[in-house]
Amino acid sequence: MQFWLFLLVLLMAVAGTAYGAYRVFMVGDAPFSLNAWFAPKPVPRLGVSEQANIDGRRKLLLVRRDDVEHLLLIGGPVDIVIEEKIQVPRLEAAETPPAEPAGPVFTRQPRGFGQAVNE
Repeated sequence: MQFWLFLLVLLMAVAGTAYGAYRVFMVGDAPFSLNAWFAPKPVPRLGVSEQANIDGRRKLLLVRRDDVEHLLLIGGPVDIVIEEKIQVPRLEAAETPPAEPAGPVFTRQPRGFGQAVNE
């Protein structure tokens, strides 16, 4: 029984390797690419920025696609586009760098190693 199970697993491994080699030779792409597994995920192009419940059935959605937002009213008898092509403000322009402190907060002389605290 164990011999046949080992033989079956070995044949499946050989068949999988042969299929991978055939696919690389005929199609030109590798079915098991490590770069695809560990590559960074692409930035999502579509998302819901905000949502608000109007009543039990209807919702107001702010949908973002690339750099454009659309305001939608959904859930009623008809879905309605209230406003379209709203430009998304850039975060880089809105952020300001933090101000540097003008001077030192504490005005005491630095101590060397081994000096007493109350000298």
